[in-house]
Amino acid sequence: MEKLTKDLKENVQYFKGLFKDCDDILFREIEIGDEHKVKIIAIFVDGMANKEFVSDSAIQSLFWKDDLNHIPVDETYELFFNRIFKEAIASAELKKEDKIETIIDNILSGDTALLVENMDKCIVIGSRDGPSRSIEEPKTETVIRGPRDGFNEIMKFNLALVRRRIKDPKFKVKFKQVGRRSRTTVAVLYIDDIVDKKLLDEVKKRLDNVDIDAVLDSAILENLIEDNYLSPFPQVENTERPDSVAAALYEGRVGLIVDNSPFALIVPATMGTLIQSSEDYYERWSQTTIIRIIRIIAMFLSFTAPALYIAITAYHPGLLPTKLIYFLAASRINVPFPSVVEAILMELTMELLREAGTRVSGPIGSTIGIVGGLIIGQAAVDAGIVSPLMIIIVAVTTISTFAIPSYEMATGFRTVRFTFIALAGVLGLYGVVLGIIVLLSHFIILSSFGIPFTSPFSGLGIEEGDLKDTLVKAPIQRLWLRPGFTNPKNKRRMRGHKK
Repeated sequence: MEKLTKDLKENVQYFKGLFKDCDDILFREIEIGDEHKVKIIAIFVDGMANKEFVSDSAIQSLFWKDDLNHIPVDETYELFFNRIFKEAIASAELKKEDKIETIIDNILSGDTALLVENMDKCIVIGSRDGPSRSIEEPKTETVIRGPRDGFNEIMKFNLALVRRRIKDPKFKVKFKQVGRRSRTTVAVLYIDDIVDKKLLDEVKKRLDNVDIDAVLDSAILENLIEDNYLSPFPQVENTERPDSVAAALYEGRVGLIVDNSPFALIVPATMGTLIQSSEDYYERWSQTTIIRIIRIIAMFLSFTAPALYIAITAYHPGLLPTKLIYFLAASRINVPFPSVVEAILMELTMELLREAGTRVSGPIGSTIGIVGGLIIGQAAVDAGIVSPLMIIIVAVTTISTFAIPSYEMATGFRTVRFTFIALAGVLGLYGVVLGIIVLLSHFIILSSFGIPFTSPFSGLGIEEGDLKDTLVKAPIQRLWLRPGFTNPKNKRRMRGHKK
């Protein structure tokens, strides 16, 4: 069946057959009318629909409506159906529907369907009220100064958090469904008079091309719509913060909110956006500039520090001062392994500690990371397995990854770190330089929804103001143009300034 028929019994049998062995799908049969009785069947999911609302605003109101109980014999079912729709049900969200697939989607989403006798359409009542988590501070993007509210798993709450920050009729929200079985709702967010139409069309096209059974989280959707899934670096930005989504929309980017996921997606994502934090725009520009420079240094150290240590100690010790060479030689005199094996052992140990700390929740997880690192590091030095300087190098490398705002970006650098270690162990500094050239070439080739991943560092136009918010951050008064790499329709976001 594609559409409802006028045979109520046939319709109910179809739904009961479809929801066979689904004990949480409830069918409530009622009859309205004193003499001329009309059968009505209410279908809803226990736990997804608000049963009190269904009982009070839908079922009970049908019994209390005197006009419905005294049905004229000559009144048609069509008129009776319209009277129920217009007069009897006290609900802000109400619609008529006849397509079976749409009705099923609404029921499984928490709505209630009212099937009326001798009618080939039903009334869908908005009664969604599933379990939800309260709005809390984001766990992965904490800030010292800035909003404390974060997304949760309920889409309508997440949309409301963004809508509170964009009170503009040009702010648009379009719903799409992805996943053949999960029928997950995805909200496409954009500001109509700012976003580039080509970018918006590309986003919608990729969502339409998603062909998979289920999309359980935004991470799955991210992997399905990104440009190059083989790259270790993300081409879609994710965030728990509604203020970050709102700021991205004001720049001309597109936001994606996936139902059942506390992480929203933002496209396009570039190297410039992934190394920025929302707190950058809540602190003074001078402090933010220094912090961004520190982040760039940390990003470089996160994948080159162990490789540089291996290359210099094993192949190019002459690059170091003489006293430092003597110190390194003395510290490694009892170490039986070459520096490349030493680095791999310690990096693998740190990855094990990081994974263990992540899997164990609460204060025990942080205790494992801190105490485990101290004990294992000290024990390794005392046992002569690694040198003290290697412990310092690994510690600096690990701390550097934490300084990168994007967790996925930091994970990408953690992945290529082992490649750099191997290159340094075979070719020395030449291997490190070769690895940097290949990595930069990969960044240049990479793109995000048609936008170069190296934006806004590549193809910069000084007149577009991109240089004012990259490695440095100009004062707010100087950021009067939107970023040029998104090709916004309306480039000016602040009045009172001239080029």
